[in-house]
Amino acid sequence: MADRRAQLAENLAGVEERISDACAAAGRKREEVTLIVVTKTYPASDSRLLAELGVRHVAENRDQDAAPKAAECAGLPLSWHFVGQLQTNKARSVVSYADIVQSVDRSRLVAALSSAAVRSGREVDCLIQVALDAETGEVSGRGGVAPDGVPALADAITGAEGLRLRGLMTVAPLAGPYAGRQRAAFERLMEISSSLRADHPAANMVSAGMSSDLEDAVAAGATHVRVGTAVLGVRPRLR
Repeated sequence: MADRRAQLAENLAGVEERISDACAAAGRKREEVTLIVVTKTYPASDSRLLAELGVRHVAENRDQDAAPKAAECAGLPLSWHFVGQLQTNKARSVVSYADIVQSVDRSRLVAALSSAAVRSGREVDCLIQVALDAETGEVSGRGGVAPDGVPALADAITGAEGLRLRGLMTVAPLAGPYAGRQRAAFERLMEISSSLRADHPAANMVSAGMSSDLEDAVAAGATHVRVGTAVLGVRPRLR
């Protein structure tokens, strides 16, 4: 366990340096960017070590893994983000532990999350996941709503009891005009965010960038980066 803690500390320091350098290059303050460590496929023991090392935001993408992990880590100063495609029948479970759902992409999910939040007496923050490749009709399989669907979905979240609209999330597209052009993709997300904030000023969170492209996300203006491999190592193969 001591070796694992030392490894995570070293990796975190490396990621922190990358974020700090990216902020400096972009003329931004370091505190403008929040690190979210994506802990999917890793054990609760790693989440505990990360909390000890000062990490405050962790993310999961599968409810069947996240729910027991969050329960095991109850009491730790961690905010849990759900970042995976979410089925409506999992909304009740996810709402029980997630502080923010980053992958809201359809009105039926808004309704399911709202119902679950009201039932549990919680308020859940929501990000709209934007599929940038959908602008040209590409299908990535990663979920998300097309950019022109953002305003209506934003209004639905704002009007839903128990939910708070916080902003946008995207994953750099693998297809379409933004494939291999992460900086351009994230800059497009910032344009959509600017339009969203005109009607919803509090929706100022922009979650973009991962281990391989966090610098591009910071340069474009992202407020949150989701880093997994660079902190935790190469992921074990899912069974």
